[in-house]
Amino acid sequence: MLPSNTYNMLQCFYGLVYLSAVLAFATLTGAQAECPLQLNPQRVVVRYGDSVAANCNTSVLHEGMGWEASEGAVPMTKDNLITWRVSELTEWDIKPFCFINYKIGDKNQCLVELPVTVYKTPDSVFISVNHSGPMKEREPYHLQCDVHNVAPVQNLTVNWYKRQTLLHQTTFTGTSETPVNETVTLLIRPDRADDGAQYRCEAELDLGAEGPQPHPTISSKPLNVEVYYKPQHSSSTETIIKDDKVMLDCTVKANPAPTYTWDHLKEKNSSSELKSSALSPGNYTCTATNALGRDSKVFIVKSTDRTTFWAIVLTGVAVAVALITSYLIFKFGFSKNSVI
Repeated sequence: MLPSNTYNMLQCFYGLVYLSAVLAFATLTGAQAECPLQLNPQRVVVRYGDSVAANCNTSVLHEGMGWEASEGAVPMTKDNLITWRVSELTEWDIKPFCFINYKIGDKNQCLVELPVTVYKTPDSVFISVNHSGPMKEREPYHLQCDVHNVAPVQNLTVNWYKRQTLLHQTTFTGTSETPVNETVTLLIRPDRADDGAQYRCEAELDLGAEGPQPHPTISSKPLNVEVYYKPQHSSSTETIIKDDKVMLDCTVKANPAPTYTWDHLKEKNSSSELKSSALSPGNYTCTATNALGRDSKVFIVKSTDRTTFWAIVLTGVAVAVALITSYLIFKFGFSKNSVI
């Protein structure tokens, strides 16, 4: 049995050997990971069917370098700069890589893959709604957007617009590299302000900094929306002073257009307006009605206050009489006392 001191020394020795081996392996691995190849550009984005090219170069001695790819492969050469080029790229999942054989000892090869994104804008973008005819205010409806034959789906965003306002954005998490069809929906609850509004959806491909700028977008044709809503007056009462020029105006916006009825009239009247001068003082209720509901407004008609008018007139007359009297007294009094 070894003495404890010797045993401890052996443990330290084997520990140092193991540590040295780990460090050497890590150094070797790091050196191999740093492949002496530079790609330009480092990533390419290309439309399906278009041309594409990328350079691979090195500054170290080597026994050969080349491009491996299902399209546009470049045989091994002693050059320090080689180009991968395809005049019409028609492969969706192509993965070209540049390789090099070091001229150091054994043939030690390393490679660098060129990320390639092949894209295609949609053949069509179509918007529809799960309803025919006019919509009703505040009721739910689903808009549907169909995007046909687009790639890659993970770079696709569907933008929803009402007029020029962006309402919502839908993104996708798929990984398909080939074209797909996508259908997305949007829940809306239109109000009266949306009557006559246009909705549309837009397919946008965000392909990163290397992709085309601005982003390729294809928009649907606009969907015109008609909204039915009931009458609603801005106020429930209004006070009117009788006058030839003052009208009782019950006109209110509604879709479909409303009909009007008046209470407390001697004769039926379907007009939205009445002359106040033709009415006696009192309350008159107008009701606007369409297929979705009704809303009433009360007009309080008052007669013109004549007391103030006559008080002003009499005061003016009294002032005028006083002025005339003073003038006459002064004139005749002055004439009698004058010396000729």
